[in-house]
Amino acid sequence: MKLIPYQEVKEKIISLRGQDVILDFAVAELYGVETKRINEAVKNNLDKFPDAMSWH
Repeated sequence: MKLIPYQEVKEKIISLRGQDVILDFAVAELYGVETKRINEAVKNNLDKFPDAMSWH
């Protein structure tokens, strides 16, 4: 697995309601996959994404 450069990740972080977040489409861009694949991965692994319960 290739490491993603810090600056590339940092550029994807936005502030939303006082929280630093990376939107699903931005994560998909970083990993080079479709957005729906990121959402499927989160849905199938909710125990690894405790804050994800609030967005689906």
